[in-house]
Amino acid sequence: MTSEVIAAAWVHVRERRVLVVRAANSDAFYLPGGKPEPDETYAEAAAREVSEEVGLVVDPADLSLFTEIVAPAHNRPPGTTVRLICFVGGKTEDEPRARNEIAELDWFTSASSGRCAPAIRLLVAELVRAGLID
Repeated sequence: MTSEVIAAAWVHVRERRVLVVRAANSDAFYLPGGKPEPDETYAEAAAREVSEEVGLVVDPADLSLFTEIVAPAHNRPPGTTVRLICFVGGKTEDEPRARNEIAELDWFTSASSGRCAPAIRLLVAELVRAGLID
């Protein structure tokens, strides 16, 4: 049996590196983001999760769809996929801080993509093709 997890995430690039986070219970890095609550848009979910995970305030109205990625879900039963709805925009000059379940945050180039969940590896490749990160 296959199942799909839907998550909304924020793509934040600074100095040709993308912001990634690692939850305390995970061995892989992800984008700040998570599952939408009932009656929440994907952009609202991404903005809420960014606030909860890295303490930054982004306005959902300032977010625009960058890409949608479907990949095997990390740390889930075999056959589970993740549909990752990725947003850009909502720029902030504030510094992110690891909060709540986030144990670590970092700024990755493609050289570190092997430390990411499968969907994030695909996203990193898209960012490289778009000339946004190294």
